[in-house]
Amino acid sequence: MDRRKQIETLEKNHILPQEELAALIVGAKPEDDAYLFARARAVRERVYGKAVYMRGLIEFTNYCKNDCYYCGIRRSAPHAERYRLSEEEILDCCEVGYGLGFRTFVLQGGEDLYFTDERMVSIVTQIRARWPDCALTLSVGERARGSYEALFAAGANRYLLRHETADEAHYARLHPGELSLEHRKRCLWDLKEIGYQVGCGFMVGSPGQTAACLAEDLQFIHELKPHMVGIGPFVPQCDTPFAGEAQGSLELTLRLLGIIRLMEPCVLLPATTALGTIHPHGREKGILAGANVVMPNLSPQTVRKKYMLYDNKICTGDEAAECVDCLRQRIASIGYELSGSRGDYVN
Repeated sequence: MDRRKQIETLEKNHILPQEELAALIVGAKPEDDAYLFARARAVRERVYGKAVYMRGLIEFTNYCKNDCYYCGIRRSAPHAERYRLSEEEILDCCEVGYGLGFRTFVLQGGEDLYFTDERMVSIVTQIRARWPDCALTLSVGERARGSYEALFAAGANRYLLRHETADEAHYARLHPGELSLEHRKRCLWDLKEIGYQVGCGFMVGSPGQTAACLAEDLQFIHELKPHMVGIGPFVPQCDTPFAGEAQGSLELTLRLLGIIRLMEPCVLLPATTALGTIHPHGREKGILAGANVVMPNLSPQTVRKKYMLYDNKICTGDEAAECVDCLRQRIASIGYELSGSRGDYVN
């Protein structure tokens, strides 16, 4: 099947066999990508119009009990300057964000044992009480099903948990032995069964990743039917075992954004900070490839440089929440509009 036929098959919501997906992922010509992105834009505009939804990202702790080989805040990171925001500081971030027009807050952190269910439920309950018209997304890793249920009951709406790779051998290449792909997937299914809008995702170009791995990721996404998918290029961090590895490709990341948009027309698809890190117009390119979410940073200025998952992460400028007007202008320059709505999944 030629590339355009493969693209049109995906647009009809028919998943391709793994070997055809792998062939679609690699070796595209510029005109193939141009066709893919045009089809992806048509699909996202049919579903969501020209809106690009903004989420206020609050990186509230960089402590983590895990030692993932790619991550700059891994447990054994020798130079990580650790911090935790207090409950009051988190609520202050929401207050600022609400005033700037944000109607979704994303609480993201390492798997920090300090933030017990009791502490997290208290934070979620207060955010829900003070800003009842806002959506609240959590991104705090693997927890017990009972923990997810308690946080959902307290008022959390969405949960982001990147699966990182759907291939067992590749997962073992990226993570220490105490972490398992089976458990990560179980968490995602639990979250979906509880009623969250669920997000999965992966790094593009992580060490050991092949086209077959990426095809397996796409098939897992098709099976899970998540409400959100977060992908971005792998960017190495100097204090990890992968410090010397090459970063992921902008072109491949954009191609996968387009493919995911065709596969899952209603999915909420961020143009990530990592895209903006590897290219000055990375997020605009992501939107033109089919993305429809941006996540400016609402964290206090004093901690933004401490949440360094990878090297050279941008933490000031147009991706900062204070510069919503700058971001609005950049998005308008490519024919889209920044939306202040909650931006829920349409189905």
